[in-house]
Amino acid sequence: MSDQMPSLDTFMEGLRQRNPGQDEFVQAVHDVAQDIWGWIEDKPRYHEAEILRRIAEPDRIVSFRVCWEDDDHNIRVERGWRVQNNNAIGPYKGGLRFDESVNESVLKFLAFEQTFKNSLTGLPMGGGKGGSNFNPKGKSDAEIMRFCQSFMTELYRHIGPNTDVPAGDMGVGSREIGYLFGQYKRLTGRWEGALTGKALEYGGSQMRPEATGYGAVYFLRAALKEAGEKIDGKTAIVSGSGNVALHAARKLVDCGAKVVTLSDSDGFVHDPDGFDNDKLDWIYDLKLERRGRISEYADEYSRAEFHEGKAPWAVESDLALPCATQNELDEDDAKALLDNDVLAVCEGANMPSTTEAADAFREAGIIFAPAKAANAGGVAVSGLEMSQNAERVSWDSDTLDDKLVALMEDIHDKCVEHAGETGEDGAVDYARGANIAGFRKVADAMLAYGVI
Repeated sequence: MSDQMPSLDTFMEGLRQRNPGQDEFVQAVHDVAQDIWGWIEDKPRYHEAEILRRIAEPDRIVSFRVCWEDDDHNIRVERGWRVQNNNAIGPYKGGLRFDESVNESVLKFLAFEQTFKNSLTGLPMGGGKGGSNFNPKGKSDAEIMRFCQSFMTELYRHIGPNTDVPAGDMGVGSREIGYLFGQYKRLTGRWEGALTGKALEYGGSQMRPEATGYGAVYFLRAALKEAGEKIDGKTAIVSGSGNVALHAARKLVDCGAKVVTLSDSDGFVHDPDGFDNDKLDWIYDLKLERRGRISEYADEYSRAEFHEGKAPWAVESDLALPCATQNELDEDDAKALLDNDVLAVCEGANMPSTTEAADAFREAGIIFAPAKAANAGGVAVSGLEMSQNAERVSWDSDTLDDKLVALMEDIHDKCVEHAGETGEDGAVDYARGANIAGFRKVADAMLAYGVI
């Protein structure tokens, strides 16, 4: 056994060779490895046991065919996956994503990130992710039901309350979870907590829809407090207009911020007056019930402007919350934010900043709250849903909100503890703190098991 660590470049080159064409996955591993590498250099137990390489190699990847019939009686064939990345600290846990952009690289990156995110919550959950290249947009309820039932007919063999517990993600909301869980129950003959994100009528948890967006704001609030700042009175720009973005916007408004943008794949809407709760209710109905486009907001509210094909990052703001999708915010966007003296960037989506953008934020010394810490609220409440299912209890929303605040503040404190020395201006490197804190718990569990 050698006690000599390879260089980070050597490690990454080996990873690229083993995972050709999987750019998202390689990016996710690099963003963790660059912080872990120096920390484990004088800790031979980690590098001698090849812990990071083992975490970066999923326990298993299940790939399967999903056949279904559309409303015109055409037979359609999609591909489904479940990536079970690491279960050192608990059963695999992570969402299902239905979107045409889904491929193995995207799901491997999400499962890898989920491993550290779940570790940060302190709850006994490992990391996994799954989904399909099925696009639910424009499909009828009957088509989505048939697809979900076909998808679960294969997936049910690989999941269970003590094995792997999927949840929702992009393209998988309460409707899809209902169809998936109904088919699971039909196939197994058991009612058990094998999925989270369920409706309240059949074992779901209060606060689950709000948890990711609210949790991001709770983390941001803690980070601002650490820097002697507060949300009240700040102007915020938010990307996305799905579940995470809308609930983040609502909680920002509740905390006294003025939220002026939301977006979708067509562009972004800018309301200089800011969104109040009535406006957010209107958008919630538009996006989550009527499944309309954000451009319609500008038709409803005359002071708002829709910017087709653009992202909101050039709008002047104090706070920026990317809540749409991975790599939506690049180096040029980061420069625009920094030129406008943004105070904090808090990631509500999974890896929404490119490596170059994240590096720019960290070098500038602003508050940069990485996704694996800031958007952990969703999976945290999913973990609490698992507990409620196991105990056959249901906690009220106030109890769960209190637990969510405590969890996010605890994650914040772990990041501060593991971030190392602050910069000259006292800035905390939250990305470094999150990566090291998340890695340490998983790594120590893996060492305890030996070489398996």
